[in-house]
Amino acid sequence: MLDDPNPTEAQDAEEGPAFGIIRVEPGDQLWSPKTQQQCTSPVGRWCPPQRGYAVLGALGLLAGVGVGSWLLVLYLWPASQLASETLQGQEMAWNCSEVSNEDVLLPSPRKTVSFRINTEDFLLEVQVRAQPDWLLVCHEGWSLALGRQVCRHLGHLRLTHHKAVILSDVKLNGSQGFAQVSPRRGGLLEEAWQPRDNCTSGQIVSLKCSDCGARPLASRIVGGQAVAPGRWPWQASVALGSRHTCGGSVLAPHWVVTAAHCIHSFRLSRLSSWRVHAGLVSHSAIRPHQGAVVERIIPHPLYSAQNHDYDVALLRLRTPLNFSDTVGAVCLPAQEQHFPRGSHCWVSGWGHTDPSHSHSSDTLQDTVVPLLSTHFCNSSCVYGGALTPRMLCAGYLDGRADACQGDSGGPLVCPDGDTWRLVGVVSWGRGCAEPNHPGVYAKVATFLDWIHDIARVSLEKETLMEEILG
Repeated sequence: MLDDPNPTEAQDAEEGPAFGIIRVEPGDQLWSPKTQQQCTSPVGRWCPPQRGYAVLGALGLLAGVGVGSWLLVLYLWPASQLASETLQGQEMAWNCSEVSNEDVLLPSPRKTVSFRINTEDFLLEVQVRAQPDWLLVCHEGWSLALGRQVCRHLGHLRLTHHKAVILSDVKLNGSQGFAQVSPRRGGLLEEAWQPRDNCTSGQIVSLKCSDCGARPLASRIVGGQAVAPGRWPWQASVALGSRHTCGGSVLAPHWVVTAAHCIHSFRLSRLSSWRVHAGLVSHSAIRPHQGAVVERIIPHPLYSAQNHDYDVALLRLRTPLNFSDTVGAVCLPAQEQHFPRGSHCWVSGWGHTDPSHSHSSDTLQDTVVPLLSTHFCNSSCVYGGALTPRMLCAGYLDGRADACQGDSGGPLVCPDGDTWRLVGVVSWGRGCAEPNHPGVYAKVATFLDWIHDIARVSLEKETLMEEILG
C-alpha cells in the first residue's frame, strides 16, 4: 500500500518503558531478621538491666526505622516512579483500545423495505415495514426500471432478466401474501408497496440479476498462504505492459474497479498499455500480450493525491471477460447494508509478503482481517484524524497481517451468508503490518451511486445486445 498520506497527523502510540517487577515467591524473604539471642556473659561481660534493654531497644528500633526509610526512598522510589509511568502507559493503551467506552456502536438504521430473490425459481419477494412475512410481488405496475432498481438495491450491477409468472404455475402455501407496486410510488420506500391477498392479474414477478459473489471452487486455506484457483474469482491483476501494478476486482464482464492512485501514478502512460488479468493465481503463467485490453480509465473526479480521498477508479475493458469457475464478479454492498466492527473479512493480492523486500509475490496471497471502527482509527494513537468518511480500516493492532505494496486496488471482501461483497478497495497505510497502523481502504458503500451511474449506460447497451442476440 501507499505510505501514510499525512505522516504528520499519524502519530505512533507511545510504549511504556519495560521494567522488572520483584516477585516474592512463597517461602522467599526480601530480608531475614537475625534470630533473637539471650543476653549471656559466659566470660563475665556486663549485661544491662531490664529497663536498659527497653531503652536500647527503642533507640535501636528508631535507628532501624530511619535507616530503613532512607533505604526504601533510595532504592524503591525509582521503581515506584517507573511503575507509575507504566500504569499511565497501560491506561493510555486502554483509552486507545478498540473496546474503549468512547467507541460506541450506533444502531443500524431500520430498513423500510427489503428484497430477496428465490434462487430456485427466481421469484421476487419483498418485506415491508420490517414485518416478518415475505410477500410475492404482483406483476401489476411492474417495470424494467423498477427491476433495475431492485437489482441495484441488492448489490448487483445489472438486471439480466425479468418476466411475469402465472400464479397457477407456482406451488404456494395457503398463507402466502402478496404486494403490489403503488401507481404513485416515489422510489423503493415503504409507501410504494401495498399488501394484497392476491394478484388481480394472476401473475407475479420473476427477476434475475447479474451473477456475483459466488465461489464455485472455493477451498479453505489459512490466511497469509498461497491461494488455490477459484478461491477469489473476482481478483484481477492490473498490469502496465507486462508488469503487475495493482490489484482490482471484477464487477461485470466489462468492468473492473481498482484504486485511483494506481492510475494517477501512471496517468501519462498510453491507454493501450494497460491490461487486466483475471482467473490467474501465479504471474509466471502469464504470456506476452495476454489479458484484457483496457478501453477506458475512469478515476473518481474528486480523487485527491494529497490524502487519497475518493480513491477508486473504474476500468472499462475492450472485450468482456469470460466468466467460469475461476473468473467471476463480486457483489457490491446492498443498499443500507452495514458490516459491524469486528467482522472478519479477507484481503488478497500479489503484493510484498515482507515490507523490506522490493519485489511482489508471484503467487496470489490472502489473509483475514477484522474491520475496525473509523472512530478508533482516527484516534491519536492510530491515524490522528487522517481517515475521511470515504475510508475504512481493517487489520490488527499488533501488525500480524496487512496488505502491502502491490496489493493496492485489490479487494477487501466480507461474507454475507453465501454471498461475498466488496466492502473496501486497498488504498493506503503507514508502512506494512506496523503496530497500531492497520490498513486503510476506500469504502465502497459510499461510491455505489457513482459506480452505478458510470456503468449504467454501457450496461444497458450490453443487455439490449444480449436480448437481440437471444
